[in-house]
Amino acid sequence: MAITTLDQLIAAPSQRLTYVKTNTRTTVAAIPFSLFDLNGNPGAGTLAGSNTANGVVPTDATAGYPVINAFGGGNTGYLNSVTFASSVACRLTIFDCLFTAGAYSFNANTTLTSQPSYSSRVIGGTDFSNTELWIEAVTAFTGNQSIAITYTNQDGTTGRTTGTVATGVAPTVGRMLQLPLQAGDTGVQKIESVVSTVSAAGTFNVHVFRRLWSGRVTSINAGDTHDMLKTGLPQVFEDSALRFVVNADATSSGIPELQVEIVNG
Repeated sequence: MAITTLDQLIAAPSQRLTYVKTNTRTTVAAIPFSLFDLNGNPGAGTLAGSNTANGVVPTDATAGYPVINAFGGGNTGYLNSVTFASSVACRLTIFDCLFTAGAYSFNANTTLTSQPSYSSRVIGGTDFSNTELWIEAVTAFTGNQSIAITYTNQDGTTGRTTGTVATGVAPTVGRMLQLPLQAGDTGVQKIESVVSTVSAAGTFNVHVFRRLWSGRVTSINAGDTHDMLKTGLPQVFEDSALRFVVNADATSSGIPELQVEIVNG
């Protein structure tokens, strides 16, 4: 089943998820940072990934993610609206975290095996386009770091690569970096290997994300509401692991607060 008319959308069952963090993180202006391990609602998750050999598929039942009530009846879920604000000017983004592997140390090569599939969390179970590859600093990096990831692309072609990507000035805890896909690729089905070099310290996670929404807080303590016309009604699954990322204008993540409405039908 799916929602195909405005009448169905208006009549659809809905639920609202609250996201607010009570601690702040030191950030770099305009750079994305994770707040996953900070206290608030939902409670703090564990920043360091728990599996480097295979990776895991997080769900809403994983600590640190908001719990989504089951839709039932074979219904399809959608992100209908987002009401959001922050104590700092920033951009807020919501992803579905499809896959996590880590935490990896530098100066090591890891080939993954028996990776779990996240096909149940992409549109139609087969559309891996518009999935993104990210890294997340778990502990602070030092040195001149570089990372290269080999992956299977959206069409099932193996051996695709990000190339060697320099992480820039030593990232601090929570800093995130989106990695480029090989030319012509639009998504990731599976991570094959992780190669990291030239760092005296630091650990990091690798994530596959599906982007759901992004909104701009234009000034301190400002906010807005995005309805279906601005969210575009992206599909959300009843076990989606909703990740919130902040790009602050200055050097603090501030205190973000979001209320996310999910409808199903």
